[in-house]
Amino acid sequence: MNADCVVVDANIAFKCLHSGRGDLRERIGPGGHPQFFSPRYLFIELFKHKERLIRAANLPEAEVLKALYSLATHLEFVNEANIPEGTWVEAHRLCRGLDADDTPYVALTLHLDGRFRTEDDALKAGLRARGFDRFFEP
Repeated sequence: MNADCVVVDANIAFKCLHSGRGDLRERIGPGGHPQFFSPRYLFIELFKHKERLIRAANLPEAEVLKALYSLATHLEFVNEANIPEGTWVEAHRLCRGLDADDTPYVALTLHLDGRFRTEDDALKAGLRARGFDRFFEP
């Protein structure tokens, strides 16, 4: 497993933006210097929840957009089309019945042989029950 490769899911991105800071290193904490990845799907999730994010942050829209820019500069976005079909099949198996929206993040984690950063405890428990244990825990 590549310990320096961390796939960040939407809830981590939302929390970075909610705080008005897009710096993943601040959100994740000290220790090591991992490289952060996310599937392009994250853009869809951010756009879908943009208004809710701005309201929840209780910050001017310009501040949230500044944090979004910072977040985007700390992430390497990967085109999901580059993930092999077999990896998608395995990710679908792991996420089935949990949350289909997390399938791209799990697929990317498997593809990059990295670790998955999420704070969704129900998802983590469900994935662990299916044998997935590639989590990044700061």
